[in-house]
Amino acid sequence: MIRENLEQVRKNIAAACERSGRDPSEVVLLAVSKTKPAEMIREAMSAGQRAFGENYVQELEEKYEIFGDSADWHMIGHLQRNKVRGVIGKAGLIHSVDSLRLAEQIEKESAKRDTVTNILIEVNVADEESKWGFTPEETEAAVRHISGYEHVHVCGLMTSAPITEDPESNRVYFRQLKELFDHIGEQKIENTDMRILSMGMTGDYIVAVEEGSTMVRVGTGIFGARNYN
Repeated sequence: MIRENLEQVRKNIAAACERSGRDPSEVVLLAVSKTKPAEMIREAMSAGQRAFGENYVQELEEKYEIFGDSADWHMIGHLQRNKVRGVIGKAGLIHSVDSLRLAEQIEKESAKRDTVTNILIEVNVADEESKWGFTPEETEAAVRHISGYEHVHVCGLMTSAPITEDPESNRVYFRQLKELFDHIGEQKIENTDMRILSMGMTGDYIVAVEEGSTMVRVGTGIFGARNYN
């Protein structure tokens, strides 16, 4: 099932790229493996999947113990400052930097390890009360502030669009974030490399790719529905 699902998602990404005049190699597929057991990750890896996204620090640590750097781990869930230590050196990219205080903590823990941690700035582009992240209006100032840290490197932006039955309804948010992403990139801010635009999940990743996403986070569409019990 997982192999077939991966193939279908990759085909969908390629078709969306073709419609929007893009090269499919521009888009990274991140398999969201939260709550999924190691054997399912192994099956995905055997089908050529390397990048995996985790929402919880403890789960990321446990899976890193099993797979180490044979997989490319991403921290995509809300990250508490007291849990940052568990992510540094394991996650190649933290998608969910939603406050200056969190960025400061990542800087401190990265400095202790004498490493540079790659991050994305989370933008609450739809202004949802239930979501974390900077407002679009706050984002450029946040990038400029965080760019001053020696051990943190801003690689782009991330958003979680509203959960919806009609993916077309999120197109406006994806388009808005792409415009912000391009604008910040044009500013040539030091220690900032606007190359990753992480937007689109199982329900709306096709629309996100059409609007310029360079990384989509697909869980249910690859591994099936989750059991949270």
